[in-house]
Amino acid sequence: MTLRWVIAGGAALALAMSTLPFGLVGTHSHAVAGVGEIAMAATCDAEARPANLDFTLQDQDGNDVSFESLKGKVVLLNFWATWCGPCKIEIPWFVEFAEQYADDGLVVLGLSVDDTVDKIQAFADEYEVNYPMLVGLGRDDFQEAYGPIWGIPMTFFIDREGMLCRTHAGIATRDELEADLADLL
Repeated sequence: MTLRWVIAGGAALALAMSTLPFGLVGTHSHAVAGVGEIAMAATCDAEARPANLDFTLQDQDGNDVSFESLKGKVVLLNFWATWCGPCKIEIPWFVEFAEQYADDGLVVLGLSVDDTVDKIQAFADEYEVNYPMLVGLGRDDFQEAYGPIWGIPMTFFIDREGMLCRTHAGIATRDELEADLADLL
C-alpha cells in the first residue's frame, strides 16, 4: 500500500511541475558563437535549419496566410489549443509582443492544433488576440514540417532569412521569449 502512495505522489508531483511557468518544462538552448562562425550562429541555435515556408493556411477569419510572404520578417510561431492551460499564460504575452514589435518586423502567428474555427474565434475574442490564429485542424502536414510536436505549447522563432532558429517545447518564461526576440529583431 505504501508503494502505491509513493507512486501516486510522484505522479502528482510530475503533473504539477509540468504546469509551472518557470521554464522547467521547456527546452531551449542558445548557440554560442565562436571565432570564425557566421553571424547566424549568434542568433540561431546550433540545430537551426531552414523553415518550410511552402504553406498557406487560413486564419480564424478565413484569410489566407502565406508563409512564403513572411520572408524578411521575424516570425514567432506558436502551436497551441483552447484547452491548454500553459497556452493561456503565454498568449497574452504574444498579444503584447505583436503590438510592441510590429514596427521592428515581428509577425506573431498562433496555430491551433485541434480546435474548430468557432472555438478559435471565441478564444481570440476572449483574449483580445491581435494576430492571426491559424486553423491547424486537419493540417498534420504543417505540424510534421515543423515537428515533431511532442506537446503544446510549442513555440518556434523563424529569422528574417527563413531559418528555424529557436524552439521552446512547453511553456517558456516571458524573459526567455523576450531575449529571443531581442536577439532576432
